[in-house]
Amino acid sequence: MPGNRLDPIDRKILAELQADGRMTNVELAKRVGISAPPCLRRVRTLEEQGFIRGYHAEVDPRELGFEVQVFVSVGLQSQAEIDLRAFEDRCRAWPLVRECHMLNGEVDFILKCVAPDLSTFQSFLTGELLTAPNVGSVKTSLVIRGAKDEPGVPFDVLEERLNRSA
Repeated sequence: MPGNRLDPIDRKILAELQADGRMTNVELAKRVGISAPPCLRRVRTLEEQGFIRGYHAEVDPRELGFEVQVFVSVGLQSQAEIDLRAFEDRCRAWPLVRECHMLNGEVDFILKCVAPDLSTFQSFLTGELLTAPNVGSVKTSLVIRGAKDEPGVPFDVLEERLNRSA
């Protein structure tokens, strides 16, 4: 299990940074119970090993004028690897597509899109997504409201699982 590669202090560091990536190294060190220099070394190692992929501000889309959020289910005509990669590349280039996940089952991809208004999303849908090569079917679901948007992983579940297997 990947979580086994980390010791409890590394997991605490990750959990604390996931909750608040802006805290100082001194505060982080205090929270995980070690001094600042080894804490900073551990954080840098976690970054180098890919456990920490970046630091981001969580912005409020609606406050910035992005009133529309849509989940889009996309079925492709061909699931050959080259066609899957081409669609993923296209999604990375579309600014309104904020997330793109390949799925198993009836749908090939689910996209999370944001737009300032419905007409902007409709223009993207009809002018870009529906006309993209290899796109066979598209179903959209407009988000009415969100009940939970929790980034990262549940570290308490990881710790519980590791404690059971120890």
